Amino acid sequence: MKIVVIGAGEVGSTTAEAFSEDHEVVVVDRDPDRVESLTYELDVLPIEGDASEMETLEDAGVGDADLLIASTDDDETNIIACGTAKVCGDVFTIARTKSPKYLRPWEQGKRAFGVEFMVCTDLLTAEAIVGVTGLPTAQDVDSFADGLVQMTEFEIPAESPVAGQTVAEADRFDSLTFAGIIRDGDVVIPRGDTVIRSDDDIIAIGSPDSMRAFSTAIAPEQEDPKNVVIMGGGEIGYQTARLLGDAGFSPRLIEQDDERARWLAEKLPRTTVISGDATDQDLLAEEKIGDADVLIAALETDQQNLLATLLGGRLGADRSIAVVESVDFVDLFETVGVDVAISPRNVTAEEITRFTRERHAENVAIIEGDQAEVLEFEVDSESVLVDRSIQDSSADFPEGAVIGAIARNGTHITPRGDTVVREGDHVIVFAGGDAVSEVSERM
Repeated sequence: MKIVVIGAGEVGSTTAEAFSEDHEVVVVDRDPDRVESLTYELDVLPIEGDASEMETLEDAGVGDADLLIASTDDDETNIIACGTAKVCGDVFTIARTKSPKYLRPWEQGKRAFGVEFMVCTDLLTAEAIVGVTGLPTAQDVDSFADGLVQMTEFEIPAESPVAGQTVAEADRFDSLTFAGIIRDGDVVIPRGDTVIRSDDDIIAIGSPDSMRAFSTAIAPEQEDPKNVVIMGGGEIGYQTARLLGDAGFSPRLIEQDDERARWLAEKLPRTTVISGDATDQDLLAEEKIGDADVLIAALETDQQNLLATLLGGRLGADRSIAVVESVDFVDLFETVGVDVAISPRNVTAEEITRFTRERHAENVAIIEGDQAEVLEFEVDSESVLVDRSIQDSSADFPEGAVIGAIARNGTHITPRGDTVVREGDHVIVFAGGDAVSEVSERM
């Protein structure tokens, strides 16, 4: 497959890297330094030029490309590039937009602007924040089978009662499967006698209720969050508050700009909006931010977000989630005490990669970059699983993969050795990076 990526920034480079091993990739950017650096970093063809101009896209060979991914930091450039590409050839177009304002006309216009799939960075980031807000120690959450099944990545803290237990001892939940462990950068397929260690990242697949129960088992001292504070009322902060309100939360939101604060108060009936500086320690103390169960920093810069979360933590806030624009700072934030650092650029790159892989699966979640994936397949008559028990089909299933859940006619089934898979079942599979292709082939 030939893929043209517009933009060689963090999103574009990450996307290009994900595809370059198996596909022909062309990367277009107007910055000559970025174009030159790509020659040394990735196995791609770099093209210097303005992707909103037809001549540049023609130089990139978009006329015979299968896929165009427009991922610059400028929404209008991405949309124009997609529209222009459709004039050049029959290419499938994906546009990254930061603002959700293009999302509604695109949806109502049935793929308007020449864009066939639109990825909205701010909305995706807000959804990622909300996903982990309700589950203490959760690092990532994804839904499958129309919400019937959930995949959650949990970090095991040193003081957790689960640390030191075997998987068999920790497996006390009827509708949960311990599908994988990310340990010291490696993927471990757990057995009953596998000992869970502190700092392990556990990949659990099961019902949403089982996820909440396991979250409580990991950190029994942490109750379900009720007091949620959002710092920053920009687009990400606004979308986060809106989604939290839809989920039944009543968050507080701190916004420095008075006019923006008034607008937020009108638009967010379930949110208490506070006009003030979220990095002002006196204000945070006055508003009792130290009582917060979850503190979400979505301010304008990484520096502000780091300062706000550290101040909130010093005042006593239980858990912190920070938006981190620079991918290079994600590990730094978590090292200095931020519980979850969410990069909009990483979230966007993963969504683009996820969408392209969904051509082979119903749904995909990417774990820790590309170390593992959770995939949803609808079982057909050609699957190695159909009309066989999981135990009987194990010899034909990759060693680095685990069936985590089955959805059948709106019912969640926890897979066991004697569970028989039927045609039409939706099977959710955890697969280490090396096993993903083989799983896709056999499903």
